[in-house]
Amino acid sequence: MATESVAALPLSKAVLSMEIDPPGNGAVLGNVAPEDWRNALNKVVPAVVVLRTTATRAFDTEAAGASYATGFVVDKSRGILLTNRHVVRPGPIVAEAMFLNREEIPVYPVYRDPVHDFGFLQFDPGAVQFMEYEEIPLAPEAATVGLEIRVVGNDSGEKVSILAGTLARLDRDAPHYKKDGYNDFNTFYMQAASGTKGGSSGSPVIDCKGRAVALNAGSKSASASAFFLPLERVVRALKSLQQTKDESKVGWRPASIPRGTLQMTYVHKGYDETRRLGLKRDTEQTVREASPAGETGMLVVDSVVPGGPAHKQLEPGDVLVRVNGEVVTQFLKLETLLDDNVGKDFELEVERGGLTVNVTLKVQDLHSITPSHFLEVSGGVLHALSYQQARNFRFTCGLVYVAEPGYMLSRAGVPKHAIIKKMAGEEILKLENFIAVYAKLARGARVPLEFQSYADRHRSKSVLVTIDRHEWYAPPLIYTRNDATGLWHSKPAIPCPSISPASPNIPLDAPYDEKTETIEPTSSPVGEAGAADGDVLRASVASKESGGTSPTLQGGEVVGAVALDGQPTEADIGRVEPKRRRVQELVGDDATTITDNASGRVEGGTLSARGTVESTQTVDERGGAHGSSASLAEHVIEPTLVMIEVHIPPSAMLDGVHSQHFFGTGLIVHHSQDLGLVVVDKNTVAISVSDVMLAFAAYPMEIPAEVVFLHPVHNFAIVAYDPSALGPAGAAAVKAAVLLPEPALRRGDSVYLVGLSRSLQATSRKSVVTNPGAALNVGAADCPRYRAMNMEVIELDTDFGHAFSGVLADELGRVQALWGSFSTQWGIDEDFYIQVKYGDSSPEDHQFVRGIPVYPVSEVVEKIINGCEGGPPLLMNGLTRSMPLIRILEVELYPTLLSKARSFGLSDKWVQDMY
Repeated sequence: MATESVAALPLSKAVLSMEIDPPGNGAVLGNVAPEDWRNALNKVVPAVVVLRTTATRAFDTEAAGASYATGFVVDKSRGILLTNRHVVRPGPIVAEAMFLNREEIPVYPVYRDPVHDFGFLQFDPGAVQFMEYEEIPLAPEAATVGLEIRVVGNDSGEKVSILAGTLARLDRDAPHYKKDGYNDFNTFYMQAASGTKGGSSGSPVIDCKGRAVALNAGSKSASASAFFLPLERVVRALKSLQQTKDESKVGWRPASIPRGTLQMTYVHKGYDETRRLGLKRDTEQTVREASPAGETGMLVVDSVVPGGPAHKQLEPGDVLVRVNGEVVTQFLKLETLLDDNVGKDFELEVERGGLTVNVTLKVQDLHSITPSHFLEVSGGVLHALSYQQARNFRFTCGLVYVAEPGYMLSRAGVPKHAIIKKMAGEEILKLENFIAVYAKLARGARVPLEFQSYADRHRSKSVLVTIDRHEWYAPPLIYTRNDATGLWHSKPAIPCPSISPASPNIPLDAPYDEKTETIEPTSSPVGEAGAADGDVLRASVASKESGGTSPTLQGGEVVGAVALDGQPTEADIGRVEPKRRRVQELVGDDATTITDNASGRVEGGTLSARGTVESTQTVDERGGAHGSSASLAEHVIEPTLVMIEVHIPPSAMLDGVHSQHFFGTGLIVHHSQDLGLVVVDKNTVAISVSDVMLAFAAYPMEIPAEVVFLHPVHNFAIVAYDPSALGPAGAAAVKAAVLLPEPALRRGDSVYLVGLSRSLQATSRKSVVTNPGAALNVGAADCPRYRAMNMEVIELDTDFGHAFSGVLADELGRVQALWGSFSTQWGIDEDFYIQVKYGDSSPEDHQFVRGIPVYPVSEVVEKIINGCEGGPPLLMNGLTRSMPLIRILEVELYPTLLSKARSFGLSDKWVQDMY
């Protein structure tokens, strides 16, 4: 089925799916000499310009992006260009016009019609210094069926194309381009056969006298039909602009062009169809006598926008008979009456199923329901729902519309084109309501948000929105359009110091001794709607390690507990009841103390742990008699596991990160009163510029965390959290794992793989080590990105899939290795060399899992906890700690056979020693 499309051409090589096909060859009518066309085109071509436009923000019906199109000069002395509305766009744009001699000048929007597909751009006439050109006069009255025409424009990006055609229809229905974008309505279009493509939007459709009789707008991509906008309303708007310019003397001031509406759509139906809708024959005879000769039908109500003047007064199928006592059968006459009666009562007579219905409606100002400002928050764009989209989606005008979700809303799953209904329990009816609610929330607060989608408009959906904890984006700004300059001016949406954390910020440029002060926890200003009852901290940091590549250490605001009221929902009760009983047993009557449960190491079979670590006997008593070692290991490991969710803002997609959202299992390696540390693979935490959330297997709560360490070459990272954010019960339930770095695993050793499902249920499986020292060699990707190198990994005898991660532990639940995820763009060959597919424009990302020995992890954790002399300082939970220095060789090593190493010069002695 052919699709109708608009004819702007994108800057990329790929042609928009929305194309326009202006007029092609048609029959030459009349006695027009070739010399007449030559003279006309000599005047017209210099006045036609190529428009290069860049929409800097998504707004209303249009997405952000760049495109080519066409415009032409309609007033030389005042500097006015005419083009399509979908070229001028309703939102902020940067545009320039290129004349025939390649002179380029900036142009600025001064008017775009709220409904019809035309708009005006202004330029400085004095800026065109090296070319003579004339303006193209507008002659809408010259358009007749059979008129030979030429379409002059930037067809297919060719700068100047001249295409011939013949007007075939003057009463075509307005083209429908797409269901969630701009569509013209309540007007006729002209039609001609042609062969134009993208880039011809805004081209003048001229006759042999060099007059513009229509404006090229759209086409059917699967046929040669082109659609042209009539110019009657364009002429009216141009006269108003010219008058405004003359009155302003210097510069421009916003033009007042009255536009009225009843918020309903009419279609033109033939008399036979209107009779089937119930039109009485007497009424038809009266209309035929009062209408111009050649009239073929009447206007019928097609749709009514909810909440508009015609809502509940008119219905689809109503046949319009009279307006203010006058018979009206044409769009132009109806629109003229509406524009001339803005704010006044309008008397309509319609026939509905054979009955005459009279209604009185007040004509609404169309500009009042066309948004001229928007809110930019966290990279997203929100504004009042426009008449265009309200008509498309069947919603009331003025509701809060998501033109672009940005980071904060997309992270919560709010789609583009959504309508926000509630936030933090408060009803959102207009943009001011949203700003007022947002202003009450602290950074890091998690609040419920209710929205509706036009694709499922009868059902509301609820999600949890996390207010940005970090300043990834500028503070919320309100942008307002200035029609005098064509620019958009910004101002803060929320007076400072709103959207502030619950405790004072520590300046990033403060000296380190100033940053060592402990920040006392304070309550969040969120209130009951979304309380965050932990500390709010400020971390600084960018450490530079000596001796080669160093991990990036960054911090930001860390908000404490982010679960609503810090309690599980009713849906979680059944699943967490056993865990709740265990928590109550752990806490007992005194729930005010936090166990100092830190990481431990086993040397020579003796358990040595910093802090208090539960013994196997204690766990067995609390968990009951265990029938197998697998269940014992699972029971010991479960309180030490967390599910880590990582979101990376689009503005921080660094180092070749291949996604914005990651999930993975982490292991708690330290848990004390003032600090918690979790180790995880770098395929889950790829960069420090990210938002990290921890969901604990031992306690139903989610809290934020900060990335504090990224190993430069090995596949593990460490994130820190504030244990006090868990509350006394949660802090007591959560445990740190006992690490067993020595003795190292050997071939044939039995291990237990313990991990978490998405529902935070621990699962375990027994396996056998087949290769404790497999050399890992991950090839370079097409896009530079992190890859693990210079490390040996552990292989098991069973393939547990590529998605399950966790830890490898012995029968007592002591962790010997991480079962971490690795990422590559290709697969794995028999020699365990990770192959990368080069030259592929869309290489696939593949995951695989291997064991990561815990020894390097334990060394780093120990240095973070105890501090290391000379290490870079990092603020964690209000205390400055010295981070470990990682020294690496600036080389990448790969495994090879001894026989090949001999060819490289390895001595016989070394060969004998290593064999």
